[in-house]
Amino acid sequence: MLFARRQAELDATAERCRGLGGEATAVSGDVTNLEDCRRLVETAVDEYGGVDVLVANAGVSMWAKFEDVTDTSMYRKLIDVNYMGVVNCVHPALPHLKERRGVIAAISSIQGKIPVPLHSGYVASKHAVQGFLDTLRGELKGTGVDVITACPHWLRGTELRKSAFGKDGDLVGESRRGHSKESVSLEACSEAIVKAIARRDREVVIPWKLKFLPWLKLMAPDYLDRLVRGEMDRQD
Repeated sequence: MLFARRQAELDATAERCRGLGGEATAVSGDVTNLEDCRRLVETAVDEYGGVDVLVANAGVSMWAKFEDVTDTSMYRKLIDVNYMGVVNCVHPALPHLKERRGVIAAISSIQGKIPVPLHSGYVASKHAVQGFLDTLRGELKGTGVDVITACPHWLRGTELRKSAFGKDGDLVGESRRGHSKESVSLEACSEAIVKAIARRDREVVIPWKLKFLPWLKLMAPDYLDRLVRGEMDRQD
């Protein structure tokens, strides 16, 4: 199942999947619309008899210092897409996932665990995702459904930066900002998540060495702040 807002891109992706010998059904819709998410699940059940794996991947970012923001409505949009988008997809799919003892995999971010300047609304939305998944995992204990949280670093090969909100609420668009050497390719990130789903891991951090950042937040928060601030200064 493929789900996104733009039908033409969906159809092209579905054709690529079929060209590789797979099956693909494309459903256009918006994760901020619960009825669209319900229609996605209903189509999946009609086409394939159920739901085995749900990957919640929709996301939007921001790049602005909070004091410079002139339109705070972007914070609602970040919550609607990044957090409520996960909730809206999981809720109608959950009964079917329980029937098949399936997997919920949500793409959060390492920023769901640590603070990052210029990303206050994005970080807040990813912290919400983290809390929701951790709580849901506890509620689903014993049902056979596993919940995986994916926490990647900066990703190359996406339009996340170009589509990020700026201080006025408009999209940043093309910029000269380059990814650091610590960034991860989209292919490497996707492969790590697929492997985590197959193993039914609790969490996957990409790259693995970022697992130390939450410990720094506990043990040496001032050092973590300087480390992250330096990285952001290089990219801003």
